[in-house]
Amino acid sequence: MEPMNIILQENIPYDPLVHNPLPGIKPASMEDWLQRDDAFDAQMAYRSRLLAERPGEVLAMDQMALAPAQELLELVLEQAYNGQSERVYRPDGLKIDVDRSRPLETLCNLVQEDLCILQKVENEHVLTGAILCFPASWRLSEKFMRPLVAIHERIAPYDSNVARRVQRLFDGIQADRPLWRFNALWYDDAQLFQPSSIQNPRKVRDRGNAKYLRSERQTLLRLPNSRAVVFSIHTYVLAVERLLEMENPAD
Repeated sequence: MEPMNIILQENIPYDPLVHNPLPGIKPASMEDWLQRDDAFDAQMAYRSRLLAERPGEVLAMDQMALAPAQELLELVLEQAYNGQSERVYRPDGLKIDVDRSRPLETLCNLVQEDLCILQKVENEHVLTGAILCFPASWRLSEKFMRPLVAIHERIAPYDSNVARRVQRLFDGIQADRPLWRFNALWYDDAQLFQPSSIQNPRKVRDRGNAKYLRSERQTLLRLPNSRAVVFSIHTYVLAVERLLEMENPAD
């Protein structure tokens, strides 16, 4: 684990404490598929640093995911950057050159979301590519090129019934009609980069006297040409003190 790097949001655009059992999916729209919040500058700087210093831990792509990753890059440029195509000027003022031969690396420097590409191989969707800078206690290397059921092994609520429902969900996702869900995880530190092995999983923590709430806004989107599914993760970390203020606003 690298030194503490505290990056916190002040607000979150949904109530993370509402009970949301698996799969907990709701419709979204292309307009809010990608989000930008008050931690954009700090998160983007940290993403760039992780990609430069720890590429083997945050990036993985099989050759079969190249075309979907390039399609995803074009979609992000259209949705988040008004169709800028060769050079992007980020809201923090940084200039990003678009490299279509390295689509996931470019995407890492464009949006706060981590992005996972899943492609159907025989009867299951397989994780064929990802840029994952902010893992919440899992390792990309242990999930890469594995199907959905194997990706979710040892997750208690993810039983065979949920697995069947999720596979049907993936099969039914339509282009331009993203879906979303969220989770709520309690942590004692705010580090965004928290990989941990399936062999030594993080102990699940209840609220208790936790210092931080970590919540992921997760979306699913079908790419119209490749038909791959993109699983995106926007990570929010709030100090419990700030959460209490949101729960109990001053009159």
